[in-house]
Amino acid sequence: MNWTAYVDGYCERTAPGLWGEPLNDLANLAFLAAAGMVWWRADGQRAGRVLAALIGLIFVASGVFHLVATRWGAVADSTAILIFTLFYAAAFPRIFFPAKAAWSWLGALAFLAITGASAALGGGLYLPALAGLAGFAIALGVKRDPYWLHFTMAAAVFALSLSFRAIDGVICGDFPAGTHFLWHVLNAVVLYIVAKAMIGRTQETSAPETDAEASV
Repeated sequence: MNWTAYVDGYCERTAPGLWGEPLNDLANLAFLAAAGMVWWRADGQRAGRVLAALIGLIFVASGVFHLVATRWGAVADSTAILIFTLFYAAAFPRIFFPAKAAWSWLGALAFLAITGASAALGGGLYLPALAGLAGFAIALGVKRDPYWLHFTMAAAVFALSLSFRAIDGVICGDFPAGTHFLWHVLNAVVLYIVAKAMIGRTQETSAPETDAEASV
């Protein structure tokens, strides 16, 4: 496999070169903004800082890919997204449900298996993520957890984001810039929403312990 092969998968790019996708590159700054906001909101919390770092990794990997437009860049981009998703899938049952840490990684393995099956069957790599967000919203809604709304919003925004990703090549003739840049912006919003939810729940869980220590 030629890892340096040129990849032209987006409407905005018409030729090789570092600045072939200026709008997509600019839209990547949304990930940097999301990472900064999550880091600030984490306020020293370990899980929140890990999420911020992983969003920052997505910013770097996506930025590199849309600059170099090569096969290795595409793999780096997809890998960064996958790492964030697997971490979140593993952390979700432990933080939002009383699942033991040793068992919570089954969530990541299940997501990985479903994603692989979806890709093999032509369903793409991102439909399982949308289904996962919807599943999180339903699971929390059943237990009347107020954070169900965060995941409902995240699922709705991600569905819209997927739509813009899908029509990027379709509208090239009428809109040469394409719509992939909106995929970046909306995905940054999704990442911020789910990170905010996890940080909020972790802070709520640790608050009683902090209060107890303060009273001793």
